[in-house]
Amino acid sequence: MDDENAYRDGHSADTGADMTKVLDRLTDTMVRKMLPPPSGNRITYDSEVKGFGVRITAAGARSFILNYRVAGRERRYTIGSFPDWSVTSARDEAKALKKRIDRGEDPLQEREDARAAPTVAELVQKFKEDYLPRRRPATQRDYTRWLDRFVLPKLGPMKVADVQHADVDGIHRAISRNTPIQANRVVAVMSKMFALAVKWGMRPDNPVKGIERNGEERRQRYLSPDEIAHVCAALAASKEQSSANAIRLLMLTGARRMEVLAATWNMFDLQAGLWIKPSAHTKQKKEHRVPLSAAALSLLTSMRDAAEKKAGDGDVVPYLFPARTGEEGHQGEVQNYWEAIREKATVTVWAAAPDTLPGRLVAELAERTKRKPSYAAVRALAAERKVTLPAGLTDARVHDLRHSFASILASGGASLPLIGALLGHTQASTTHRYAHLSDDPLRAAAERVGALVTGAAGGKSADVVPLRKTKA
Repeated sequence: MDDENAYRDGHSADTGADMTKVLDRLTDTMVRKMLPPPSGNRITYDSEVKGFGVRITAAGARSFILNYRVAGRERRYTIGSFPDWSVTSARDEAKALKKRIDRGEDPLQEREDARAAPTVAELVQKFKEDYLPRRRPATQRDYTRWLDRFVLPKLGPMKVADVQHADVDGIHRAISRNTPIQANRVVAVMSKMFALAVKWGMRPDNPVKGIERNGEERRQRYLSPDEIAHVCAALAASKEQSSANAIRLLMLTGARRMEVLAATWNMFDLQAGLWIKPSAHTKQKKEHRVPLSAAALSLLTSMRDAAEKKAGDGDVVPYLFPARTGEEGHQGEVQNYWEAIREKATVTVWAAAPDTLPGRLVAELAERTKRKPSYAAVRALAAERKVTLPAGLTDARVHDLRHSFASILASGGASLPLIGALLGHTQASTTHRYAHLSDDPLRAAAERVGALVTGAAGGKSADVVPLRKTKA
């Protein structure tokens, strides 16, 4: 039984038969020469500071203690072991403790509270159990990975209350050396976690506040019509048509990746041409009704027919993109597949421009091998010639298919509210990134006015539609 815990309730843990309390002024020499009791422990008290003494166990271990009373309870506080602490330093510490006790403080209780205080590792666990389950699966996965990789190794053993601004800033700076955007994301997760720590009473403030984030430039990558055509050709030639259909549906609807991969047939009304996404399925946590284009409806109808044919007399698998045979649920990723498709499409883009450097490399390899070269082969030849290749489509992410969907709408004259409604945006500011893309139809309209005015000024006739007068 712990000596401190036993003594605080008025019961001594000094169980040895040879327990004695000798009042004398303690010295280092005296403590060093003390003989251990045959069993238990013995305490010798100092004559100068009341309650201060040295405890020696049957094993010969020596430590300094202070007995005191607070709120009618006897307490025993262990100052430290000898010879790590000298008698003089331990006596001075005992005097300082007694001053605190006189002010109504309880040093032993404070120590016990500190020992029981949660660590960052415990905070992370509570964060994972109480907060993350309400987030989307992709968010849960990313947050868990960042906390396990960056936060726990550095801060895990620390007490939540002891984490300082500098500790968080150190993590942010370390990650920023290689991945500055990811560093911002990790800090954002930490900020949310420590905000909850404040709410849960683990500390009074958030140590993440004031961290200077790295500058971020929002991506503006949209696939051109020519690039889309090459992607579609690569999809048509692919042997993995299930993944190809997932990419096609992303392109045709502008939906988020997991909205497509986790979609079930009962979300679709193919007769009405609607995709009704339930609130649990969307980022905005609201039901989202999406009208389907003729192309999207045709794709879904053919997929449904294929699913029914495969099921035979049985039930159709509920997911549009079920997991691989032997696995439950839906397909989890298309990233690897997309990388392969965009590389194939990139080679065809280069091949279509034979007068360019990439086009010449593709043509040279095709002449050598008598077949279309792979992206890796073109890269290898470029490295051999010590030339730099353009990115092609290799810089296009899966999420850029959503941006491309919006860009086509904006360039076609669709209003920002309409685009936001199709994409399921809840804030106008989110859709505003596509505002500059609406310049093309506006410019075309302005050009028509310019042509009319210029023609009129030059004496040329112009087809002018007169405005109909309205009655007052």
